[in-house]
Amino acid sequence: MAAAERGWCLCELLRFFYSLFFPGLFVCGTLCVWLLIFLWGIRLLLQRKKKSASSSKTGKNQTVIAFFHPYCNAGGGGERVLWCALRALQKKYPEALYVVYTGDADVSGQQILEGAFRRFNIRLTRPVKFVFLRNRYLVEDSLYPHFTLLGQSLGSIFLGWEALMQCVPDVYIDSMGYAFTLPLFKYLGGCRVGSYVHYPTISTDMLSVVKNQNVGFNNAAFITRNPFLSKVKLIYYYLFAFMYGLVGSCSDIVMVNSSWTLNHILSLWKVGNCTNIVYPPCDVQTFLDLPLHEEKATSEHLLVSIGQFRPEKNHPLQIRAFAKLLNKKENESLPPLKLVLIGGCRNQDDELRVNQLRRLAEDLGVEEDVEFKINIPFDELKNYLSEATVGLHTMWNEHFGIGIVECMAAGTIVLAHDSGGPKLDIVVPHHGERTGFLAESEEGYAETMAHILSMSAEQRLQIRNSARASVSRFSDQEFEVTFLSSVERLFQKCHSCTN
Repeated sequence: MAAAERGWCLCELLRFFYSLFFPGLFVCGTLCVWLLIFLWGIRLLLQRKKKSASSSKTGKNQTVIAFFHPYCNAGGGGERVLWCALRALQKKYPEALYVVYTGDADVSGQQILEGAFRRFNIRLTRPVKFVFLRNRYLVEDSLYPHFTLLGQSLGSIFLGWEALMQCVPDVYIDSMGYAFTLPLFKYLGGCRVGSYVHYPTISTDMLSVVKNQNVGFNNAAFITRNPFLSKVKLIYYYLFAFMYGLVGSCSDIVMVNSSWTLNHILSLWKVGNCTNIVYPPCDVQTFLDLPLHEEKATSEHLLVSIGQFRPEKNHPLQIRAFAKLLNKKENESLPPLKLVLIGGCRNQDDELRVNQLRRLAEDLGVEEDVEFKINIPFDELKNYLSEATVGLHTMWNEHFGIGIVECMAAGTIVLAHDSGGPKLDIVVPHHGERTGFLAESEEGYAETMAHILSMSAEQRLQIRNSARASVSRFSDQEFEVTFLSSVERLFQKCHSCTN
């Protein structure tokens, strides 16, 4: 009797859900239709706004070209790409209106341009309109202690919406890696969209780190020790990689900065027909113009590092390896040594990292031999590179490495991480001759530095000359040619843009 009652209740429950199926389907369909109508209305509103804003004083419609770069006042390689890209486009399309979306609201547009000239020796020939965004904090990693990738990506959508409501461009280029803004500008803004990818937000290497339960700066030790948490994070990464691939595939053209980045973007975005390698612009000629100083046997050897003070740059590895080198120096006849860490600080988190690095140097007893140079002018950077013997780089899977190219052009012998762009594209033999060195571990860096310093001045000079001869493929001129060729598809319908 009880079993029959349970069977009857189950049948009634199934009948009840079945009765809700078609009404529910109708409600969902209606809501979807209304959502589409709402989004189409927003698109029409934005198109009307774009048409009224793009009219010039002469009454003609100007093509509006916008770059999304919330940290354009920083001093890294990504910012150099931005300013060189703007300079190249202004030469080819001088009648267009140029816009940069930035979150650097604490400075003026003129100060940003002066900073670009001071840091990169780049001066634009045409005006640029800066659209200042008030909600840049939405893409700060400190706002999301957990699920950082997802939080920053969703935050970029809201930041992109703020940008779109202030200015609707004809051509939109994401030059900082916020791929989740691409469908927003393409489908709501009606823009032709492109992206320059310095580093994929997620990569197959990151998936393998979590899968193999390896500790890293983005994979905490307490997760690697717990198989359940590792599986949960792996599922989260796979889902995020799927979403990242969807939004990235919205891009009309894709530019990547290295062979390493190309391989990951092709596997994630699957847009090989519109993806090209465009090496970042490096001001190699300015550094090639520096004379190679003759080394003095008794002079102090300078070891320099160039890169923003971000966690992935792994500056602690440089300091620890340098401390090991000093210990070797006591047992070997090495000359006096000095390590100089040169980089940019974007915010308080970066400044905190610098303070932590200072404390690490003190704990290792090398604080007297380690200096920090933050946000220094371009001329001062040139002076350091011209005098340095070794240029250090320690980021695992660095997408490219503009600082490495600058060191090579200046005649500094490079010791870079044995991975990513440095391994595949930069520190490679030139006409069969060595152009630099690669290492991975703390001990490996210390031993290689000791080896470089123990070489004769003639041996080092041969490597410096080979490295200098190899960097022409990374020049500003080469970047302009490949960049303009890649973005040409975005301007095929721009009748108002003339050479």
